[in-house]
Amino acid sequence: MNGQLRNDADAIIKASIQAVLPDSAVSRALKDFHGNGGKTVLVAAGKAAWQMAKAAVDELGSVDEGIVVTKYDHVMGPIAGVECCEAGHPVPDENSFAATGKALELVKDLKEEDTVLFLLSGGGSALFEQPLIPGEELQDITRQLLACGADIVEMNTIRKRLSAVKGGRFAKACAPAKVFSIVLSDILGDPLDMIASGPAYPDSSTCADALAIVKKYRLKLTDEALRLLGEETPKSLDNVTTQITGSVRELCQAAAAQCEKMGYEPVLLTDMLSCEAREAGRFLGNILRTHAGSGKKIAYLAGGETVVHLTGKGLGGRNQELALAAAAEIAGLKGAAVFSVGSDGTDGPTDAAGGYADGDTARELSEAGLSISDVLADNDAYHALQKSGGLVVTGPTGTNVNDVAVALITE
Repeated sequence: MNGQLRNDADAIIKASIQAVLPDSAVSRALKDFHGNGGKTVLVAAGKAAWQMAKAAVDELGSVDEGIVVTKYDHVMGPIAGVECCEAGHPVPDENSFAATGKALELVKDLKEEDTVLFLLSGGGSALFEQPLIPGEELQDITRQLLACGADIVEMNTIRKRLSAVKGGRFAKACAPAKVFSIVLSDILGDPLDMIASGPAYPDSSTCADALAIVKKYRLKLTDEALRLLGEETPKSLDNVTTQITGSVRELCQAAAAQCEKMGYEPVLLTDMLSCEAREAGRFLGNILRTHAGSGKKIAYLAGGETVVHLTGKGLGGRNQELALAAAAEIAGLKGAAVFSVGSDGTDGPTDAAGGYADGDTARELSEAGLSISDVLADNDAYHALQKSGGLVVTGPTGTNVNDVAVALITE
């Protein structure tokens, strides 16, 4: 491993994530928050829910009641007046359903003068859930969608129709109380009805869209699930004010600023990356091959969210697959590295945020008896990168604005 490049990568990762933490963003958004004279109830859902709720309570001083629903190991301490719950992600579990049930109880009997402060971040589709079908069936459908490579918009189009809180239905449950929603975006283009499946935003997708996705991926659904896909979701809401804060564009800008500070010429390729993880890795590796030997320090950046088609039974995530695929393309290349991280600090069902590879990685894996193509076929990037020292581990960050991948060349 190239120690200097790895140090550069770690510095870029740290600076970019630090810049998109939700604390200041939530505080800014709350400048426009005014209660209606009644109670203020806080409901926070998503991977960044604890951080957002903590920032909100610190800014407001207190709330009357509240609940946080976030991923396991993401609660970082008590928040005054707020119950903190942890639940399953990316597949919802009984704790997801129980915590969401508590949130619905909090807002059930509110009056017109009351306000629900709704703090939403990525991951909310799994964490904030009250299914209209048996929980086991919803879990199976979620697994099918993950395994077939459906993108986040397609997944949410299906899931919001099988839920009592998605697709604007949570805002309906809060009425006649007003909902002030602060959203941390984790979807390209910031479509508010798709972030965490839009619990407090009118749904733009249709029943026809949902049924087309079922056909496209040949999903196996029960008759009841298919019936629910034919029921239309709310298309207008008159009790909601929404402010969006944070995005993958800000993540890329922060990464570029740190690259420039370290002497690299930053080149933003896209902040709308949406393709197979391994194809993105190969593409970034090929870019470095083209520009190797230029004598310049250049950083190529791509923000977005890639997908993985599961073909094996290994352990990994999209960012780890991206880095490992790049390793094959930059094998033997001096002064070259590719790394990719999830801003939330998690990548797939692992404790890593992403992966790092440089010109030495392929050789190191070969010496360990591993073939990169075989590892990718088994979706086992985690164990391969663990052997090469290429795992990027940040721990939960408290934010969630997609991923950033960076390709560095120094000579």
